[in-house]
Amino acid sequence: MAKVNGGVSAELMAKGNCNGHGNGVVSTEFKANGKVSGELHANLHRKEKMGDGVVLEHGNDIFSSFSLLPSETENDSNGDACFSTEIPGWYADAPPLWPGEAHVYKVEKVLFQGKSEYHDLFIFESATAGKIVILDGYLQLSEKDEFVYQEMMTHLALCSIPNPKKVLLIGGGDGGILREASRHSSLEQIDICEIDKMVIDVYKQFFPDIAVGFEDPRVSVYIGDGVEFLKSVPQATYDAIILDAFHVMGPGAQEVADKHFLESVARALRPGGVLSSPAESMWHKNFILEDIIADCRKIFKGSVNYAWTTVPAYSSGVVGFMLCATEGAPVDFKNPINPIDGVPNHGVTKGPPKFYNSEVHTAAFCLPSFVKGRRSKN
Repeated sequence: MAKVNGGVSAELMAKGNCNGHGNGVVSTEFKANGKVSGELHANLHRKEKMGDGVVLEHGNDIFSSFSLLPSETENDSNGDACFSTEIPGWYADAPPLWPGEAHVYKVEKVLFQGKSEYHDLFIFESATAGKIVILDGYLQLSEKDEFVYQEMMTHLALCSIPNPKKVLLIGGGDGGILREASRHSSLEQIDICEIDKMVIDVYKQFFPDIAVGFEDPRVSVYIGDGVEFLKSVPQATYDAIILDAFHVMGPGAQEVADKHFLESVARALRPGGVLSSPAESMWHKNFILEDIIADCRKIFKGSVNYAWTTVPAYSSGVVGFMLCATEGAPVDFKNPINPIDGVPNHGVTKGPPKFYNSEVHTAAFCLPSFVKGRRSKN
């Protein structure tokens, strides 16, 4: 699952200073020369002691989410403002593109902490949202609502085209989108390119109901870089490509990098083929829908639409989706022509979708008036 925090790259903010203390307490101090910096961010080093003698040590490269919240003000010997907090056993998700906000979870048990060549992965059991995954400091999914994102990312695309045969997933090493793709009996080939085998292995261990997607015999797994993989794909290979390995389309995107990558996606799609990608929440202060759509239309010459849904675990509780079609047979994303409602074949899953249906599909493209009326400053 993608890290839904806005932009293909996020600007990291100013450095702070953090001191960790044991005994089940996390304590931090941020100094700002007599005033609070407007760009409070982190070059963090902290330790957490959490039950059963488990001590978590977080290194100096966590720039986005941290289990610390300022709660009291003190003065140090230099007269500088010093914010100190002690919150034992809690994790706060504070994405940098949503400054001043944090979603706090009580940690019942630490399940996994590991680091590969590509990712830092942290999994804990929360008190209210089930198991939660933190990937490179960003909340990736919660067990409570993961199915919403997985189902919408998959079916908004695959239910909008007739009889899809070949689909490519970039990223998505948790297996949830594979799980949802398995519901489509017309699919003959389901390819996934995931850069980090550790992600796949850990999800199979701790989230078997999500990773069940890997059990579909139509699935072929390629371990490697998705950008390089796409370069090797023959032109017009896939009916649908789903991007789940990159930051979402939105205000922080790197335009040139996006352009070249999306051109390779369009090249790999057949005429009338479709892309599904996460997009920024409409609640982001810099969200301008017409800019995002205009950028996509420069590359994808068919239909381009924005959809949205609610995912409580993510910042603002809303996540968007960009649906883009290449030039060819017209694609009406708003009205599914390949519905899965009532289909008895659930693939490798244990039952029908929990969130998605044809009515939700159509409703996802309905936009509030403030989104329609927000105009680009360019």
